[in-house]
Amino acid sequence: MSTAAPADDGSAAASTLEFASAARLLSAATRRAGLVAPGFRTPPRIVGVDRTIRRHPAGATVSVRVRGRPWPAIAADMIDGIVVTNRLDARRANRLRADLWDVMNHAHRQRHVA
Repeated sequence: MSTAAPADDGSAAASTLEFASAARLLSAATRRAGLVAPGFRTPPRIVGVDRTIRRHPAGATVSVRVRGRPWPAIAADMIDGIVVTNRLDARRANRLRADLWDVMNHAHRQRHVA
């Protein structure tokens, strides 16, 4: 099963299966960093938006519109949802974003090594 972008150039729209796989990958990396991994779902309940975040006592749920969007935009919304869920300051947010993009890129490279 794929855990990263559906196309080499990032221009193809992602599927919900790819979204679910990325959610598992990002959640595991977030927990390894000692942070709270939000739940992920698609699509958002609010029509016409690309991402929503709903907070609850255990953390948050990040909802992302997948249909018709390029993979990099979806992945960025997922990563930013993790940053917002954890209420990180700018320094920690930038570091986490870089780490999570590294995880996504590594998974993408692994998918193409065969």
